Amino acid sequence: MTRAAIVTTCLLLAPWAVLAQGTAWVSSEKDHAITLVDLKAQAVVAVLPTCKRPRHMQLAPDGKRLYVACGESNVADVIDVATRKSVGRVPLGDDPEAFDFSTDGKQIYVSSEDEGELLMLDAASGKKLHAVTIGKEPEGVKTSPDGKRVYVTSEVASLVHVIDTASAKLLKNIAVGKRPRRFAITPDGSQLWVTNELGASVSIISTQDHRVIDTVKLELKGARAEDITPVGITMGRDGKRAYVAMGRANHVAFIDVASRKLTHTVLVGKRAWHVALNQAETQLVVTNGLSDDITLVDVAGAKAVKSVAVGRVPYMAVIIE
Repeated sequence: MTRAAIVTTCLLLAPWAVLAQGTAWVSSEKDHAITLVDLKAQAVVAVLPTCKRPRHMQLAPDGKRLYVACGESNVADVIDVATRKSVGRVPLGDDPEAFDFSTDGKQIYVSSEDEGELLMLDAASGKKLHAVTIGKEPEGVKTSPDGKRVYVTSEVASLVHVIDTASAKLLKNIAVGKRPRRFAITPDGSQLWVTNELGASVSIISTQDHRVIDTVKLELKGARAEDITPVGITMGRDGKRAYVAMGRANHVAFIDVASRKLTHTVLVGKRAWHVALNQAETQLVVTNGLSDDITLVDVAGAKAVKSVAVGRVPYMAVIIE
């Protein structure tokens, strides 16, 4: 049999095993740990202890360190990806929620829920550089591709705040749906997509003039609107498709970006919080906060492949390949 024939046979027999690569790092709020799932083996391979109540996680721009925000420790645990060891902890202020990096990786922008502020911190030391007062219960944080703006959601005010990174000044407040949570930006930087947890929708903002240009309503046959509570969102590198975790509706939504239409919904676990997309864009990892597992979803087939039990109250996953 030729090499090409062998490869074709493998794809036909086990497409997921061939395409799946990398490791999903999953934060578990109640276990104060990060569970590592090998995506090819579809199995847990390690559990790493971390600070208390780990939630939001993000790779540093150099891809070598994973920062883990812990709400009850008020720090980010900095983990060396290669060794899987903690190499330090950076203060993030009281009860940190989400965060993002400046484009050069020298600053961290953190939403401080208790204070109603966006904190601008030195990434190495955690030293406070600026604090910008915004709406109550800030949540999602996203840096613009050019690094000139940082966007923050306020759950209580139902606003997206636009902040100039150079001056640390609030530029504009944008009214969106009820209880906005997380962001995705189109690859060309022209559109900012925002999930509205209590609005069963996604608001689309033009980054040119910072106004809402459309709203995508999320619907699911047999589900009430109040049970559709989107939080996590991600987008493919070509900007053609967005994926949204639908919360209590226990599904993940596939949205065509150009038409802004929902094309598929896939049943996953209970309380789908967040969704991550692998580099090949062949698979999704959906974290399910109330079923204590993740669901692996085949993108091409728009179907769930397997659920893998992880720690208690998993919050989100970062895929490292």
